[in-house]
Amino acid sequence: MSADKDDIKEKPFEKMTVKDLREMAKEIPEITGVHGMKKDELIVAIKKAKGVKDEPVKKADASVMELKKKIKALKAERHAALEAKDKKMATIYKRRISRLKKKTRRAAA
Repeated sequence: MSADKDDIKEKPFEKMTVKDLREMAKEIPEITGVHGMKKDELIVAIKKAKGVKDEPVKKADASVMELKKKIKALKAERHAALEAKDKKMATIYKRRISRLKKKTRRAAA
């Protein structure tokens, strides 16, 4: 079973479950007290043992102001689609606006 896991490309540590991280940590002799560790502690210990450098998490690629400009433009397009009674496009624009709003919240955090 572990041979199958090695064949598959490894997921990033942050995406792995605590159970998987514990199994991985048990195989590394430098790490002790695996069962008492929390997920973030396991990730740090595994990265340190494997010599993986922490890359800073990339924030949203666009600034909040740029995203808000895009939202404003999409709102105008959605309004025009509603005026033309094009419900399908109006729904698409609504989803795009929603996604951009989520991005602004992430970028602001």
